[in-house]
Amino acid sequence: MRARATPYLFLLPYLLLFGVFGLLPIVLGGWLSLHQWDFQLPNKPFVGLDNYQELFTPDSLVYGDWWESVRATAVFTVASVPLLVALPLGMALLLNRSFPGRTFFRAVYFAPYVLGVAVIGLLWRFLLDANLGLVNHLFGIGTPWLTGTPWAWVSLVGVTVWWTCGFNAVIYLAGLQDIPRELYEAATVDGATAWERFRHVTLPGLRPVLLFVITTTILASANMFGQSYLITQGAPGNETRTVVSYMVELGLARNDAGRAAAMSVTLALLLALVSAANFRIFRYREE
Repeated sequence: MRARATPYLFLLPYLLLFGVFGLLPIVLGGWLSLHQWDFQLPNKPFVGLDNYQELFTPDSLVYGDWWESVRATAVFTVASVPLLVALPLGMALLLNRSFPGRTFFRAVYFAPYVLGVAVIGLLWRFLLDANLGLVNHLFGIGTPWLTGTPWAWVSLVGVTVWWTCGFNAVIYLAGLQDIPRELYEAATVDGATAWERFRHVTLPGLRPVLLFVITTTILASANMFGQSYLITQGAPGNETRTVVSYMVELGLARNDAGRAAAMSVTLALLLALVSAANFRIFRYREE
């Protein structure tokens, strides 16, 4: 009896943490989304699916801002994900080679990821300031990096790629080191070019790693909040205000947690569908 219970005792701390910080917020978020939830009011009337219906009703109070934030999130995701998938792969291929100082460069490329989003946001907001920023001063230009389009998007995407590409590069690097060297040697003996080795050996060997990197990068980009909140503050206007930024503003600043929770659930369901599609596209079977 004790032997059967031992695995569950080891799992118990994780299950407790996952239940409290994972499942419970999901349940509470779903519950909030079914109510008109204002923290300042004693009554929180049940409204059913009305909060969800308002997201798709053109004459509702939140329809315009909601879809504007969805568009901003889509723009950022479409612009950042390809860069965060391709550039780290190129970095990993270079860092996987043997050359003097390889360990140093691996650390340098990964170092920005160690910094928190608050540090990154404040640092780049100062550097990119149109009037006092170091970037405009060094190049003698007056580009509105934080207040004009498309420069605000260039700033957000560029900072995010600089900040996070080192993490994906490390994941790729671990995957590259798991590919048997014999496969490359056999391909070389058969006369395969560098491109053919990459296409027929490296990419198939990285297939599960690509699935992980693409899925997590899409999820992270679609949930982007800190960069927009700290660097551009949604400017110009609300052009760069993402879904998560709008949810925080609506739920905490305007005390409308019910509608904000409905947006959160809607975004989660959409990302779940995207993740499922990724798993289907990159379905991997060991042979």
